[in-house]
Amino acid sequence: MHIADFVSGSFAGACGVAVGYPLDTVKVRIQTQKQFTGIWQCAVATFSKEGVHGFFKGMSLPITTISMTSSVVFGTYRNCLQCLSQARGAGCGPNSKLDVFLSGMAGGIAQISVMSPGDIVKVRLQCQTESKRGGTNVLKPKYHGPIHCLLSIIKEEGFLGLYRGALPLMLRDGPSYATYFLTYTTICEWLTDSGKKRPDWSGVMLAGGIAGMAGWTLGTPMDVIKARLQMDGARETKRYKGFFHCITETVRVEGAGVFFRSLGINCLRAFPVNMVVFVTYEVLTGFLRAGPDRVDPPQLGFD
Repeated sequence: MHIADFVSGSFAGACGVAVGYPLDTVKVRIQTQKQFTGIWQCAVATFSKEGVHGFFKGMSLPITTISMTSSVVFGTYRNCLQCLSQARGAGCGPNSKLDVFLSGMAGGIAQISVMSPGDIVKVRLQCQTESKRGGTNVLKPKYHGPIHCLLSIIKEEGFLGLYRGALPLMLRDGPSYATYFLTYTTICEWLTDSGKKRPDWSGVMLAGGIAGMAGWTLGTPMDVIKARLQMDGARETKRYKGFFHCITETVRVEGAGVFFRSLGINCLRAFPVNMVVFVTYEVLTGFLRAGPDRVDPPQLGFD
């Protein structure tokens, strides 16, 4: 088993969260709250009402859970590649693009059980626009922090409430991570000079950024549904009876275009985040495999 990939994936995920969290907050608010009409308007309104802190609401729990989920994604991906290679037998050459696609999908689905509770807490806190700095007559925030939010959801909605939106989350992350890893490995191959096995670090950064954008382009519609199901009933009466009702009601009220309303900010956030994620992952993986005296250039996932 490739243990190094679990460790490297964990650190890479934490770095990615730190880089992209402010834009993620704007994205979630645009997806779930009608008073925000665009990226700039949402960012200005958030800053004027809540300050810089408003962009980082609910970050402490996700940075922990996403470290775990990123560990599961990268570790599952690498080990699935190894299993598929062993299943074909020795001498059958490197992993195929289909192997990469299937391994990426397995990694995306495997992390749902770990990711869902932290993700719903993140979304609930990000969409909590009330400020603690308001006066006595101002509506106060419902949740005091990540732990209070987590316990409140369990108390009000039961333990299964932590997994609300798990179906669209799975439908988002399975195909998205399959596309993500396939795009990354393909671009790395294109950017590898003749006679070399691996690209240089600028190639890794470019491939990681584009892979992130490709994954989010595919995953944004399900991301919208996920966020709406997670927020449903948090403040007001429940609007949606389930997954399919959420889709049909959203289309009826706002049109199909709402599913791509946050695509721009997703891609804007995905490029720097996944550039950092893959560079961190490749550096740490090379360090852990080669030892402190020598760090190999990037691994492409074709062991």
